[in-house]
Amino acid sequence: MKNIIDVIYNKLPHMSVTDKKIAQVILKKPQDVVDYTISQLAIEAEVSEASVSRFCKSLGIDGFHQLKTRLAQVSDDSNVSFTVDDDIQASLKNIAEKKDSEISNTLKNLPTDKIADALSIIKNARLIQVVAEGNTYPVAIDAVYKFNQIGLLAMSDAAFETSIAQTLNMSLEDILLVISNSGESKSLIKQIDVAQKRGIKVLAITNRSDSPIAQRANLHLKTYVREQIFQSEYYFSRIAASTMIEAIFLLLIGQDKETLDKIARHEELISDRKI
Repeated sequence: MKNIIDVIYNKLPHMSVTDKKIAQVILKKPQDVVDYTISQLAIEAEVSEASVSRFCKSLGIDGFHQLKTRLAQVSDDSNVSFTVDDDIQASLKNIAEKKDSEISNTLKNLPTDKIADALSIIKNARLIQVVAEGNTYPVAIDAVYKFNQIGLLAMSDAAFETSIAQTLNMSLEDILLVISNSGESKSLIKQIDVAQKRGIKVLAITNRSDSPIAQRANLHLKTYVREQIFQSEYYFSRIAASTMIEAIFLLLIGQDKETLDKIARHEELISDRKI
């Protein structure tokens, strides 16, 4: 059964104003809502009881009682929203706790068979094209650096026009690695379609299993991003995606100790650039 917090976060960007008000209350304190009546939740969210019932239906559950049952099954560390206030040290402590949760949940929820398949696909590829957009693109650059450092030819380009041209020059022995928190980028979806028409395998890293990119990919690895700042605005984080790339990098090294020699050789060649 899917974590109800996951369900709410996945639907949040497309919710109505009324549903978002209910969702914000639940995401802020899910364990408290377990003890609420439908009236209490409606009052706190400043909506009607009927709106709460419709909200539950939109999540694919029968009603408010089932919502509370599903919330009761969610552990406290599954809620990683945080607020920033004037108490800087308290905020830093809270951020650290939630980032720890984001990292640990990304790693501990990785199915062994999926990560094993991903490692096999990556290390057997002739060329790895890594694509991403916006604030996730630095993760793609990091992945390219890491893969090349251990002897895996990888490339990326921030310009969509250049990137998709690169895809058109790839062969069946190559793979497209797509990194997108939302999994909804039109440009990346178009690039996936181009790659798959050429018979190129697509490996996707996203925060949503039901996203268009995840659904189109040959293999999907799910990250754990549950970040909410200032209680009303929803942001995506690069931490979980970076964690996934780091895990893949370290697992590839663990499977082939010769990669350590490649890293050492690379470090030796660039060492004279440091003071």
